[in-house]
Amino acid sequence: MTGSDAGEGHWRKVYRETGADAVSWYEAEPSASLEALARAGVSGARSFVDVGGGASRLVDQLLDRGWSDLTVVDIASEALAVSQQRLGERAHGVNWLAVDISAWTPSRSFQIWHDRAVFHFMTEPEQRAGYKTALRLGTREGSLAIFATFALTGPERCSGLPVRRYDARALAAEFSDHFELLDSWQDDHVTPSGRVQPFLWSVLKRSA
Repeated sequence: MTGSDAGEGHWRKVYRETGADAVSWYEAEPSASLEALARAGVSGARSFVDVGGGASRLVDQLLDRGWSDLTVVDIASEALAVSQQRLGERAHGVNWLAVDISAWTPSRSFQIWHDRAVFHFMTEPEQRAGYKTALRLGTREGSLAIFATFALTGPERCSGLPVRRYDARALAAEFSDHFELLDSWQDDHVTPSGRVQPFLWSVLKRSA
């Protein structure tokens, strides 16, 4: 997960006090993200950045599938450490960045930008503006951006923070300056406590 500079302490505290396998967004298997890649027609290893993917097991699955150009960005170094410890020696094959996505200036571009449950925490205009700048700098023509945000029927708050909920039209409008919407669908995530959270998944393509 990620958030504003003011939220860094919040997210680090979440991981210290809750644990990576008990936070609401935890998945034993990243099936929804893998389905999104399949629906987007992504085949073979490409340059990939997982925004807010600190403790996610998606990086494990991509390494298993032969992906080698992988970057994981998260505001909470504790979350990154969970994945690094889990992967052991394989962690050396991944680029790990502890940074606030809304203040990040990527030094390179990626073919795939993946964001599961981060953008909906960008509730302030300046946060979204910073995020969009990072997305623009971190992609190029033809890059795909995959988002999972809370759907309109999803929760209004998560982990003690407010969120913005989206439908496909509203999400596409956020990025319409540089991206076109290719696909969208809804998926229900079941939290470790058994609560159902409706998510909107969207695939966008960077235009010229």
